[in-house]
Amino acid sequence: MTTDNLLVLGILSVAILLFVSEKLRVDVVAMIVLATLVVTGLVTVEEAFSGFSSPAVIVVWAVFIVSAGLTRSGVADLIARQVMRLAGRSELRLMVLIMVAVGIMSAFMSNVGAAAILLPAVMSVARKTDIPPSKLLIPLAWASLLGGNVTMIGTPPNILASSILEGYGGIEPFTFFDFVPMGLVALAAGILFLALVGRRLLPERTPGGGLVDSYPVQEYLTEARVVADSPLIGKTVQEADLERRHGLNVIHVHLCCQDGETVPAMTEHRLEPGDELHLEATASAILEAGQTLGLRPVPDRPIQPWEPQPERSAFELAEVVLAPSSSLRCKTLRQIDFRSRFGLAVLAIRHRGETLFERLGDVQLDFGDSLLLQGPVETINLLRQEDDFLLLEMPPLETRRTRKAPVAVAILLGVVIVAAAGWLHVSAAMFIGALLMVLSGTLTMDEAYGSIHWQSVFLIAGMLPLGLAMQSTGTAQLLADQIVALVGDWGPLAVMMGIYLVTGLLTEVISNAAAAVLAVPIAIDAALSLGANPHAFVMATVIAASTSFLMPIGHQVNVLVFGSGGYRFADYAKVGVWLNLLLFILTALLLPLIWPLTG
Repeated sequence: MTTDNLLVLGILSVAILLFVSEKLRVDVVAMIVLATLVVTGLVTVEEAFSGFSSPAVIVVWAVFIVSAGLTRSGVADLIARQVMRLAGRSELRLMVLIMVAVGIMSAFMSNVGAAAILLPAVMSVARKTDIPPSKLLIPLAWASLLGGNVTMIGTPPNILASSILEGYGGIEPFTFFDFVPMGLVALAAGILFLALVGRRLLPERTPGGGLVDSYPVQEYLTEARVVADSPLIGKTVQEADLERRHGLNVIHVHLCCQDGETVPAMTEHRLEPGDELHLEATASAILEAGQTLGLRPVPDRPIQPWEPQPERSAFELAEVVLAPSSSLRCKTLRQIDFRSRFGLAVLAIRHRGETLFERLGDVQLDFGDSLLLQGPVETINLLRQEDDFLLLEMPPLETRRTRKAPVAVAILLGVVIVAAAGWLHVSAAMFIGALLMVLSGTLTMDEAYGSIHWQSVFLIAGMLPLGLAMQSTGTAQLLADQIVALVGDWGPLAVMMGIYLVTGLLTEVISNAAAAVLAVPIAIDAALSLGANPHAFVMATVIAASTSFLMPIGHQVNVLVFGSGGYRFADYAKVGVWLNLLLFILTALLLPLIWPLTG
């Protein structure tokens, strides 16, 4: 083993540890890997930054833009509406149709984007039909992962695998539809398993009947009147900073001197004697406020368990989830000044499997967190225009550019035909498709930029040089030889499935793109060492890279549904282990029939 081999293995090991620990963002880890490769001389400067100009990276960000075009034009919403209409009130039929729809959509757009589009529709229908969202959201997420296997552009591992194959002399890269046979097998197997077996294992933890049922709010509501000697007089609610200092969440204010007008908490109104504050807080905090702040409970509205106030027709409850491309990730409500910025009260946050009620302003928001909001109807509706949140109810088509829907579909079909026929490289076809989305007015340029998940772009661009270093230093060959020595006596199938297993474990703790970058070179070298078909080995590897079913952290789409479904960490493994086993067996049995291992 050479010094270069040791260096590459050391960098690889540290990178995996950092990915698993989640101490740093995955894109930051990728940039550290890139910098370390340059400093140690394992790659040249040109090789280090080649990832940013790689055709694979071009395809990835172009897919995000084309996906956004399908969203903004309302194409995806029309599909969602049709699915919900056909499903009726049957849980089984709804689950199957959701999985078929998101699977097909994920074949031609980003799987996170496809799931994000259907998520509001699924939540809306779940509430209307009293079906627990937890029965539908894991199937939504996993079908989007499996559907990505169907075409080259469906998921980053497929894109990266074809690009890495191109780097090996004498090996033909995959074509656009080479992934279809095994992709359809995996998608069909996932749908049948979840429909027949998995849905019985999924929890019924979150009721589907309504927001109040979905959030077991453990706090209390009351209305407290500001007395004449209160220290709050002359201050705005914001200046009083009642949440941070006293644990009081002021939802709105009833003005004493303006015919009882009700205004949101975050206004410039300065409190006067007789004003009534509508409070959400623990009972102890409410009682303490009466002693220190000069707040007296309104006699006919005593402290009571939290429940919706139907008489406040001007105010509504809404649930939002942090969007995949949100700029608010890792920030607190206080840091973004949520009350002033959006004019809404946050009643609860579902964060990493827990429903939080206290000190909400100090909770560091993460991707997939869901927030229970209350505020004026018109203010809630404005959230539909925000890219940082997904409002979990089906959007009206009036908010979409539906006149551009035929154009968006035509652009997508054109890209698929051109790429599949081989008239242009898939990166060129996708780039032109993304450009046409802007030129046609389907997207603005700012919307195109905003649709790109830059974390994924930098992750892939930063990890690709590590794949190059593994090839150039012979580290991939070294690892491949170790696997062949371990199970090679059992034949090429055993080696291929050994690599499948390693990739499947990697993708649970690091991103599927990073797992593909690391595993595909090993798969190719192992196949060449055995005189086997590298296409079969790589196909098994990319399928394994999309089997992130054991933990919510395995893939962004799992995180996206985590809060909204009210899931716990173990819910994924309870169902996912069996789906992983099924796909392992099907890959071992059917892949050699589609892609012969020898010859």
